[in-house]
Amino acid sequence: MAAKCVLLTVVIALLFQSMPAKMEKSFDKFLKSDHTNNWAVLVCTSRFWFNYRHVANVLSIYRSVKRLGIPDSHIIVMLADDMACNARNPRPGTVFNNANQHINVYGDDIEVDYRGYEVTVENFIRILTGRLPSSVPRSKRLLSDERSNILVYMTGHGGDGFLKFQDSEEITSIELADAFEQMWQKRRYNEVFLIVDTCQAYSMTLKLYSPNILGVGSSLVGEDSLSHHEDPAIGVHVIDRYTYYVLQFLEGVTPNSKATVGDLFSYTTPNLVISTPGVRSDLFKRDPKKVLVTDFFGSVHSVEISNSSASDVQQESLCRGDGCPAPVRNKSPKTAEKRVLREQFPTTAKKSEKVEWKFPVEFLVSVAVFVVLIGVASLR
Repeated sequence: MAAKCVLLTVVIALLFQSMPAKMEKSFDKFLKSDHTNNWAVLVCTSRFWFNYRHVANVLSIYRSVKRLGIPDSHIIVMLADDMACNARNPRPGTVFNNANQHINVYGDDIEVDYRGYEVTVENFIRILTGRLPSSVPRSKRLLSDERSNILVYMTGHGGDGFLKFQDSEEITSIELADAFEQMWQKRRYNEVFLIVDTCQAYSMTLKLYSPNILGVGSSLVGEDSLSHHEDPAIGVHVIDRYTYYVLQFLEGVTPNSKATVGDLFSYTTPNLVISTPGVRSDLFKRDPKKVLVTDFFGSVHSVEISNSSASDVQQESLCRGDGCPAPVRNKSPKTAEKRVLREQFPTTAKKSEKVEWKFPVEFLVSVAVFVVLIGVASLR
């Protein structure tokens, strides 16, 4: 009996030894994103001139996701104040995220969906959950589905478990978590990447409980999120530190880049940010080190192509009146057979309908060794 147990252990070890590479490949395939479209919801919740940097934060992320391929039709921008048209702006119609003023992030083709007092907690939750009135146009709706990857970026002033809107109301971490749960139940996303750049931002991720959400806050509970630098020409800080280094990382990313979210986390270190970014990844099924940055910041995804198309579509005649020729009728006899759909990519030979069971060579060898060993053990 002991000999048989030893033989069984050896055979099992051989089986596992023969298949690790294939199992690893299949596991890596499982870790790949299967989304078919990308969306971005970018929210600045602060008003007043001294919060210039929060508007610059959102517009900078907006510029990056557009550069990486997400179109305006898939981006929802909420700006609580219009710094470009503020009377204190020495260069009207512009917003800069750097004192060198080499990039106008306001741009000529910017599309802001919600401005000023339209930026409320109610509207934000309605956008996420799809509970907007029928009068709201499609351009201001998040028309995502169960195959959508959504980037949600929020910046402003916050505290332990809340984020202020307009200095008059706030959204709590519980309300945000419940909004994501509604999205999940209504199949409005495949994966969500939540980024919050406020003081004590990580607290906004602690109440999340819905699957497939990756959350990051620019600072832990009890920490402040600091600004990066000011522009003497306008007299205020122009960008926050965490967003500044996120943008610095994204500037080196191209649509076909292999940079991962894990690389982004490794780049935004406490030494640079002067706060400790917190990552909530326990709800996310994939390893952030294997998740491409473009899965959320870009619009690079797999395209699903059908292998068949409908045929025999009759085109309606545009002729009207007595002088029109009589329609040509199909004289072929009617049959009860179903129409065969023509394949877009036909193959030369039809595949057999029989189910073929294919086993790895290593598996067959291991089974043969097992049978031989069992036979030797029984002879003893």
